[in-house]
Parts: sequence; structure tokens; C-alpha cells
Amino acid sequence: MRGKRYLAYICVFLLLVLAFTMVTCSSEQATKTTTLEEPQLHSGPISGIQEGDIWVYKGIPFAAPPVGELRWKEPQPVESWDEVRHCTEFGPACPQPTSDDWGGFMTIGETSEDCLYLNIWTPAESPDEELPVMFWIHGGAFRTGSGSQAVYDGVNMAENDVVIVTINYRLGPFGFFAHPLLTEESPNNSSGNYGLLDQIAALEWVERNIEAFGGDPDNVTVFGESAGAMSIYSLMASPLAEGLFDGAIMQSGPFLDMGLPLNPDDTLENAEEKGEEVSEELGCEGEEDELACLRAKTPEELMQASDRGDDPLAHINLGPNADGWVLPDSPSAIFAAGEQHDVPVIVGSNADDGSIFVPDIGLQQAQLLVSFLYGDYAEQVEALFPVETEEQVWQAVSDLITEMGFAATARFIAASMQAKDSDSYLYLFSRIPDDQRSEGLGAFHGLEIVYVFGNFDKVGLDTVDQVDTDLSKAMMDYWVTFAKTGDPNGSGHPEWPVYTAEGDKYQNLGDQVTTETGFYDQAYNLMLEITGR
Repeated sequence: MRGKRYLAYICVFLLLVLAFTMVTCSSEQATKTTTLEEPQLHSGPISGIQEGDIWVYKGIPFAAPPVGELRWKEPQPVESWDEVRHCTEFGPACPQPTSDDWGGFMTIGETSEDCLYLNIWTPAESPDEELPVMFWIHGGAFRTGSGSQAVYDGVNMAENDVVIVTINYRLGPFGFFAHPLLTEESPNNSSGNYGLLDQIAALEWVERNIEAFGGDPDNVTVFGESAGAMSIYSLMASPLAEGLFDGAIMQSGPFLDMGLPLNPDDTLENAEEKGEEVSEELGCEGEEDELACLRAKTPEELMQASDRGDDPLAHINLGPNADGWVLPDSPSAIFAAGEQHDVPVIVGSNADDGSIFVPDIGLQQAQLLVSFLYGDYAEQVEALFPVETEEQVWQAVSDLITEMGFAATARFIAASMQAKDSDSYLYLFSRIPDDQRSEGLGAFHGLEIVYVFGNFDKVGLDTVDQVDTDLSKAMMDYWVTFAKTGDPNGSGHPEWPVYTAEGDKYQNLGDQVTTETGFYDQAYNLMLEITGR
């Protein structure tokens, strides 16, 4: 009996050893197949390229191509693959009107409706490093742009031990087209926020897959400029995005229903009316299957129907709407009520954000524009931005857009965060590189992006001096440190105080980095009076 019992013990021991060996081998095999050389995603394996010490992966699909019947549908899961997918070239940008590329700032390249791709730069040497993730959302008025633009190249930022992600999302009549029939078709009784849903889908992709690139899915900071910043405050207001990011950086994104009320009614009903205008323009209204007619139109036909020529005032303003599902209310109302997501925030604007948006108008037209936008408050606005001659129009309108639109929004967001536990940090970017001074645009809209990413050489700013490179390092350090800790301080640059409405301190990112007070007080207070907030 003892011999048999002993033999049984030996058998059990051998079985345990065999099981342990199988588990160990399986673990080793899994580790070997999940490397930076060939990361294993939920959808399949991919490969990338190395640029110095940085692994780069371009054109990774995060959702199925939104084409055919999937045009104007929520993003769907990407189809899986078995063979290694070589992600070494950017995917196409989403369809958009062609425009001046601003000397390299806005070069887009190939476009296609099959455009839901993202790009990753990572300094990790193994998948288990748990590095902070910075998730960039590009600007372009919700009409243009892509994550592959040269100014957003992530190599320089990634060298600071963070993983950089840039994305595409549907634009214009593909990303923000609402229509009563689309709302009826939707299981969520919603239409028109497909671009935001793409961004949410990309964040969910990061949550599932970023560990394969050495990133930490529990430390994701979203950052973006212009429409990218507007997207972020929409994400901060959306219940669908809750928990998908842990910090937010918003660069020059205005609320268009407040200090610069270009879109004061962003309801679903209003968005549907705009969609009906486009359908009528395309000859689909009244068709037996109106949606089939619309889905059969080419990208060029859709863009032409919504853009209506070169006059920006003729564009049908397509952007996010308060549909009750993606956005329960306008983001400005949600921030005013203190109901936005509770994450730390950096927010700010540029000293001359408005300079590139001034329309070609004269004195009388400028007065009519102010009257149209501000109604009973037109006299107060004109008193703050006085103009008496034709020569004064351009600067006055530029200042109005800068202060009432961009700066007032930034301060409002910073102040709104006092209702939450998380801190906010306010900035003003005021640096003008020497080779831009003769252009007369000042610290124009989007200029700060080059400093954040450190990509002067990629956008044609070849004459930058030590002031520019020092400022770029300071801004990159602030942004990256914030992504790591939720606080921009700690990298050796001047202390950046937490924003409070009482102190109203902000960081001036200019020829020198200084802390100042009084962030456009008059414009901000007038905006609050006009909006009753």
C-alpha cells in the first residue's frame, strides 16, 4: 500500500511539474509574441519601424471603414487579421476640402472615407513599462485635418518617456451630418456626432491595446488644439467618455455659444435642419429612400453641398450637437453646472488667436456683424473693441475674436474646474518667432503646436533662435509632466500656479515664461454678462 501511495504521490508531483511547465512555456511564448517589434493587438499582430530609440506605428485601424451602409453609423469593430500587418505608412486622411497648406502646417495628403486610423510613437523597450499615454486630437474646424500632419509627429515628445497617439476622425458632412431619418434609424435616437464617437472608439481602442506598446491604460491624457480642444471639452461633457482619460489639455478651443456666438443653438433639432438643407441641395429630399440617396452621393458632392463655395460665411456649420446621448446638453452648460468629468486640466489660448479668422470686411460690415452677434450688447462690445476708421477694422475684429472667443472660453473652463476636486492650469501663448514678425499675424492660432511637439524643422520654421527652442522645451516639459502626474510642475521650469477665480493667475508662455494675473478681465466679464453665467 505504501508503495502504491508513494507512486501516486510521484504521479501527482509529475503532473504538477508538467502543468507548471506548460503554463511557463505558454507565458514565455505569449511574451515572445508580444514585443515592440510585433505588438499583438486584440485584432491581430502588427509591425512598425524604429526612428532612433522610438518605435513608430502608422496607419493602425481602430474601427471598420465607415463606408457604404456604415456611412453615418456608429464606428464598428475592426475586422481581425492573422498575418502580421505592416503599419509603416500613414492611413488616408478623412475627406475634406483642399486648402492652402500654410507652408507645411496643414499638409494632408491622400484622403478616403476609409480613414479611421491612428498612429503611435513609443520609447518603450518592452510592453510592461506602463508609460503615460498622450492622445492627440487634431484641429481644423471639424472640417479639415488629420493625425498624420507633419506638425504632429510624436518622436520628440515620445523621447520624454511618454507614448504618443494621434488619430483621425470623421469630418464635415461625414462626421457631423444630422438628419431626422438618421435619428429615427439610430437605436440611440441620435445623429450627427459620428466624429465624437470615432474619438471615443479610439480611446476605447487605447484602453484595450496600449499595453502592447508599453503604455499605461490607466494614465491617458487627451490633448488637442482648436476643434481638437473643442472635442475634448465635448468628451469631458459626454457620459460615453467617462473613465477613458485621466487628464485634459485644451489649446485654443472656443465655446461657439458664448463669447463668440457663431453657433448659439447646437441642439439636435437645429443640426437636423442643417442636414435637411444639405439633402435638399443634393436633390435627395422627397426621394422614396432619402438615406439611400444620400449614402450614394460621392464625398465631393457631399462636401460641395455643405461648403457651398469658397466663402466661409456660406458654409453650413457642422459640428457636435446636444443629442441627449453623446452630449446630454451643450458643453458650455455642462461646464457651467460643474457636471463635466473630474480630471486635471491645462487650458489656454494664443495672444493673437483671432488674426487668421478676420473676414475681408469694411467698417460698416464690421458694425453689422457685431450687431448681429451681440444684439442688445453690441454697444458694450464696440466700446471694448473700438473702431472708427477702415484701417482699424482688422485689428479690432482680430482682438474681438481673440478675447471674446478664445481667451474668455479658456478662462471659463479653468474657473469651472473649481467645482471639481481636480486642479486646472491656465496659460497664454504669446511668443512670435522672428521669421513670423513681418507677417503681421502675431502669435496666431495654432502656432503653439510647433512648440508643444518641437517640430520647427518639419513645418518650415527654419530661423528659430534659442528663445524658441528654450520655450519649446519648457512647454513640452510642462505638458509631459502634467501627463505623468496631473501637475505641470516639477521639471525645473518656473512654478505654474493652480488657477483660482480669486487669484486669476496664469502662465505667460512668451519670450520668457512668467506668471501673471488678470486674464483678459474686461472681455471675460462682458462674456459672463452677455451669457448670464
